[in-house]
Amino acid sequence: MPLLQIHPDNPNPRNIKTVVECLMDGGIIIYPTDTIYGLGCDIFKPKAIERICRLKQVEPNKSMLSFVCNDLSHLSNYTKGISTPLYRLLKNYLPGPYTFILPASKEVPKLLESKKHTIGLRIPDNKIAHTIVTELGRPVLSASLPGEMVEEYTDPELIYENFGNLVDIVIDGGIGGMTPSTIVDCTTDEYIVTRQGLGEWRE
Repeated sequence: MPLLQIHPDNPNPRNIKTVVECLMDGGIIIYPTDTIYGLGCDIFKPKAIERICRLKQVEPNKSMLSFVCNDLSHLSNYTKGISTPLYRLLKNYLPGPYTFILPASKEVPKLLESKKHTIGLRIPDNKIAHTIVTELGRPVLSASLPGEMVEEYTDPELIYENFGNLVDIVIDGGIGGMTPSTIVDCTTDEYIVTRQGLGEWRE
């Protein structure tokens, strides 16, 4: 499977098209975000979701899988009950290194909805991730790479050596980070940071 080089500031349209076609065909990719490299697939491809979960040895509805969106315009498709103050808060922090836990709408594939009926929403500040999701036209499911975070996970060539035979495309978008996103649970009136990551929380 290819190691596909994509420029972080000026993504090559042909290579982006290759990635998007792979996702539409039910493939899985490893791609850069504004935090760490992650596994990704189309949220409406159940077999691809199951492949990612097998790789991570988790069950889909019990694991921390996020939706990567290109902006907040599709928020109402996949979430519900978003108040004006919460929308303003999301707008203030995104794009950025945060995952917001929000109530899931009926549009969310049943396979992905957690037992608490929530989803994790991500809008990474990363041109490659943003361009892929924009061209795909719907969110990408995102999960961290299997196992513990190690320095090898920052280098796309080493990621390719370790995982190239398990996924369909590994994107080389330059050296990645080692610190994951900050997770904020917004399902109650008190917003709670459940994982302190790269993003600073100022509430």
